[in-house]
Amino acid sequence: MTHPEPINNEIKLSQKRYIVSKTDAKGIIEYGNDYFVEISGYSEAELIGKPHSIVRHPDMPRIAFKLMWDRIKQGKNFMAIVKNLAKDGSYYWVVTDFEPKIDPITNEIISHTAFRKAAPQKAIDTMIPIYAKLLDIEKEGGMEASEKYLRGFLEENNTTYDDFVNDLVGNSGLFKVFFAAMKKMFS
Repeated sequence: MTHPEPINNEIKLSQKRYIVSKTDAKGIIEYGNDYFVEISGYSEAELIGKPHSIVRHPDMPRIAFKLMWDRIKQGKNFMAIVKNLAKDGSYYWVVTDFEPKIDPITNEIISHTAFRKAAPQKAIDTMIPIYAKLLDIEKEGGMEASEKYLRGFLEENNTTYDDFVNDLVGNSGLFKVFFAAMKKMFS
């Protein structure tokens, strides 16, 4: 799968709209709401059946996705601030909350639903230099080195990954309410 060449054009998301996508257990897109189709620039037919990495921006360090997969493979939710890539090379920032769906009989993950909302500017401004540093470290020392750096960064700041992201998005209120409502609607 080839990705478009990134361009320096940010798509500003509406604060009043949300993006929802559903994948199978391996991350293959099964559903995307109208806003996901609109913002990504792909048609619904171009998205369905493709890996969700179709919208992965090269400015995102691989460690971010390793953390995500480690967590959701355990059946746990994961929230992240993500820069995504649209079909035309533009980018857009989201706060993403993943929720795995578990088969009640086999206890295995059968799908993942991702709920996304526009990321607050404070979160974007904070993550840009962190992601750039992690990318530089990955180029030199691989993902293991970037994971060590991230763990050290969190320890130095006396926080966990979850608390760090929650603080950036102000998750004490609106984002928690929003993601809880979305999960009720789509479950």
